[in-house]
Amino acid sequence: MDRQPASSPSSEMAAQASKGLDAPSVARLLVELGQRLVLAGENPYKSRSYTRAAESLLLLSEPLEKVIAAGRLQEIPGVGAALSETIQRLHRDSTTPRLEALRAEVPAGVLELLAIPGLRPQKVLDLYRKLGITSVDELEAAGRQDRLKATKGFGPAFQDKVLTGIELMRRSHGQRLIHRAGEHLSTLEASLRRSHPELTRLVPAGDFRRGSELVSDLALVAETPAHSGIEVVDISEGARMWLADRRHYGVALVLATGSSEHIDELRSLAERRGLRLDE
Repeated sequence: MDRQPASSPSSEMAAQASKGLDAPSVARLLVELGQRLVLAGENPYKSRSYTRAAESLLLLSEPLEKVIAAGRLQEIPGVGAALSETIQRLHRDSTTPRLEALRAEVPAGVLELLAIPGLRPQKVLDLYRKLGITSVDELEAAGRQDRLKATKGFGPAFQDKVLTGIELMRRSHGQRLIHRAGEHLSTLEASLRRSHPELTRLVPAGDFRRGSELVSDLALVAETPAHSGIEVVDISEGARMWLADRRHYGVALVLATGSSEHIDELRSLAERRGLRLDE
């Protein structure tokens, strides 16, 4: 459960090339490839398959090179034969011929616009081709200046929709709908059970366990004989594991699940009774 490297700029990818890209780096390239394919008019289901595979890679609890060497890529949810070949190519070469060809068609900043709710790929291309917009900030400025409303093919309703979508996107940044978080946690749990069979009582925690509609962080709690007390470890990008022995398992589940306000109240209550609630 060693922590995989956090997000790194493309300049660091070249430094990793000799040993192969790690899972987060390959995941970013898969997402980019999927986005560029949908802008190129490919079937949107194909694009989503790249995104699902990227999400699964981010939840790996072991190094990607180890999975590739063992021939287990297709055990990863969402990864079939074709995507397995693409992942191996990206891991080895940091790119593919198709990705390079697609990069020549549209600047990288245009891909940001695809994250705006309600903004279809064709409209994203129109914004780039008609107004030269290549980022969310540029699009927001164009909307505030009424340039979208004044451009043929867009209009007042579209401008209002774009500004509302940008606000919604920024408000929900980094959060997942609960059903998507559940899928991610199931994938992560299966990966951990395979790579760390010593873990028992492995259950979801955090926002998901509380039933929050939007989930910010993925969290799991597990009992392990290898620990005394509680330890919190990063197991993949955006996911944490609370490890505890049998005696501290309940406390770990409370700490991993409760909101910060709830935990603060519990700690205050514990202090008033001469106790302490912490890791």
